[in-house]
Amino acid sequence: MLKKNSTPILIIEDDIFLADLYKTKFELEGFEVYVAYDGEKGLELVAKKRPAVVLLDLILPKLSGFVVLENLKKDKNLKDIPVILLTNLSQKADVEKGLRLGAVDYLIKAHFMPSEVVAKINKLVKK
Repeated sequence: MLKKNSTPILIIEDDIFLADLYKTKFELEGFEVYVAYDGEKGLELVAKKRPAVVLLDLILPKLSGFVVLENLKKDKNLKDIPVILLTNLSQKADVEKGLRLGAVDYLIKAHFMPSEVVAKINKLVKK
């Protein structure tokens, strides 16, 4: 039985397999899921769909995740949408930059199972 909370979330991830995996996982939890495979499309979708949370990769075609994050935080209509970075970049400087730019969390893909990421987002939207 699918849970239904229909909280909209946006996944901005260029790895189609991974994006689909997360999409399925979140849909099973009852989320309404939007996916963008590049930074440009991701920014468009955030403005159009106003998701409750954005799950953002940093290494993306067209616009990097850092650029997407900076643009979101500069936009007065979008700046309050929480952004969780989900990436393979694990250098301390990248983590610090992501958090300094306004991400609420920084998750390294290799360290988190999709179910753990879903749990973190569930906790975030239930605040």
